[in-house]
Amino acid sequence: MPYKFLTTRREGAVEYLTLNRPEVRNAFNEAVIAELTDWAGQAAAEKDLRVVVLGGAGPTFCAGADVEWMAKTIHYTEQENLQDATAAARMFTALDTLPVPVIGRVHGAALGGGAGLAAVCDVVVAEDRAVFGFTEVKLGILPAVIAPFALAAIGRSAARELFLTGARFSAARAREIGLVHAVVPAAGLDATVASYVNEFLTASRDAVAAAKSLIREIWGRSSAETIPMTAKAIATQRVSSEGQEGLKAFLEKRPPRWSPPR
Repeated sequence: MPYKFLTTRREGAVEYLTLNRPEVRNAFNEAVIAELTDWAGQAAAEKDLRVVVLGGAGPTFCAGADVEWMAKTIHYTEQENLQDATAAARMFTALDTLPVPVIGRVHGAALGGGAGLAAVCDVVVAEDRAVFGFTEVKLGILPAVIAPFALAAIGRSAARELFLTGARFSAARAREIGLVHAVVPAAGLDATVASYVNEFLTASRDAVAAAKSLIREIWGRSSAETIPMTAKAIATQRVSSEGQEGLKAFLEKRPPRWSPPR
């Protein structure tokens, strides 16, 4: 379906998804949340999709919540705020649980919910001048719905500093704490994103989806708890069609069927 605040471009098995509200620095409102949720639902069901690149139009990746939207919430009841926040939490969950890898292409700034978007990406490539921040406490609110995803990325210690101060921080610091995976000059942003896209395209789609799911399932569990889960995961994948093809390709010293032509 066509979207008002998102643009999509498909190149083979790669989807380029762009937040398209540059006049408000790609800030969230309820319409953006609804569109992202809808897009994620459709993307999750698409068998030919293998990689998503998420970016922002204009000079900023995403500046968090829209000012007009926040102004409306001042007059919401607690129940209305609960419904509003639940919709946002479901959106982040839908993006986080996509069975394909998501690459965040971050430039300008990723603040508040924008930093949350970075946290649900599997790989984040940021320009070296990009600025990040979990800035909600500066407004008297909390980075609540993004907290599970941000904590998984940066850990408790960094969260205690950055959630509680609301301080902005550099792309270099974001990389140090695990929110970002590569920091490059603006001129190298697309080339670095493309290198990650190519890496994902040489991997089995089903294996990538299973690995992504496994990370969520075993994170925070003891090794004793994970033994049956991990054993089942590898046993299932070994007898799958892609598992069989990958192992045969390796033994026969040829590229697997899913790998792009060289």
